[in-house]
Amino acid sequence: MPDYKGIDYLRTQLERKRVRVDERYKYYEMKNALDVQGTIIPANFQQLKTVFGWCSKSVDTLANKLRFDSFADDNFMLEEIFDLNNRDIFFGSAILSALISACSFVYISKGADGYPRLQVIDGGNATGVIDTTNNLLTEGYAVLNRNEYGAPQTEAYFAGGDMYIYSGGKQQDVYTSKAPYALLVPVIYRPDARRPFGHSRISRANMSQVRYAARVLWRSEVSAEFYSFPQKYVLGMDRKSQFNNRLATLSSFLRIDKDSNGDHPVVGQFQQQSMLPYTEQLKMIASVFAGENGLTLDDLGFSTANPTTREAIQAAHETLRDTAENAQSCFGSAFLNVGYLAACLRDDHTYSRSLLYQTRPVWKPVFSPSPSDLAGLGDAVLKIQQAFPDYFTEQKFHELTGL
Repeated sequence: MPDYKGIDYLRTQLERKRVRVDERYKYYEMKNALDVQGTIIPANFQQLKTVFGWCSKSVDTLANKLRFDSFADDNFMLEEIFDLNNRDIFFGSAILSALISACSFVYISKGADGYPRLQVIDGGNATGVIDTTNNLLTEGYAVLNRNEYGAPQTEAYFAGGDMYIYSGGKQQDVYTSKAPYALLVPVIYRPDARRPFGHSRISRANMSQVRYAARVLWRSEVSAEFYSFPQKYVLGMDRKSQFNNRLATLSSFLRIDKDSNGDHPVVGQFQQQSMLPYTEQLKMIASVFAGENGLTLDDLGFSTANPTTREAIQAAHETLRDTAENAQSCFGSAFLNVGYLAACLRDDHTYSRSLLYQTRPVWKPVFSPSPSDLAGLGDAVLKIQQAFPDYFTEQKFHELTGL
């Protein structure tokens, strides 16, 4: 019998990880707060709310390039399982959550009709003990429901193919299956030997740069008050005379009478503040952020020289293409694991994972081909077919073009 760590261990592990997951969701949802306490800016300006959508832009840009298509050589009818679980939403939800929190989870259970039901759980509500040879969980834990205070209300503990349901901290039900692994499958983005549960697309560098940019924008908002209403000064005014500072700031003309000796004050204006340094500083931060994420300044809202061709646009996003293709490999293996355990649950049989070695996840191209791309591709395919007859099948051409 395997040596399981137990639900208490996994609860502690989840609470430790959940703080970091929630922080990244705040950056994605643009709810991160900017701490400006201790600055020299007046208190009434410290209430300004400044947020940036760069983190969500980085995540969404990559997520939109990851479009799952199908399984090739599907001998276990995996396509049917995903088709009956609203595949259009399922794949997008699992990928988006994994990019934000480094790892999302798919909870597999039997529906009312006895067919496998798939539910995506974010990385802040599930964890487990992973078998790094196949990225399946030998033991898992998930919070299925929380109360209004965020405390776990309904929990699920997975030990092998068995699932234990807890409510209010007490065990309520037990469900057994012939699945050889926990019915909680991790969908991991960029796993490695040191961090088997992956890395978030919203890195520490990204969060630091967003905070830096928010401070620059916040300071520029304060400076805009002086830019809109340049500071003025009056020299030699009689202390007994009445002078309205607000009226002097907003009025187009100032009336200042001479005194009994015929003298009058001298009115002047300080040099108007320039907003250009803030613009240049913000553009510098955007360049660093874009370089970190394989984006361009145009993606972040800074207009640059427009590429002349579609090929030039794709070349500018070559780093993003490499990142997307690497993510396809990670997520494709995870979705194959989901289908494998769901098939075990559906057929009530313990299949060997090695039986799916011929089944391959197929993704749509990262960049959809344009008509000019198809014209050039058609010539290339024709020449290859002449040299190697029957090399291009309908499946290969579909994987290459998405058509």
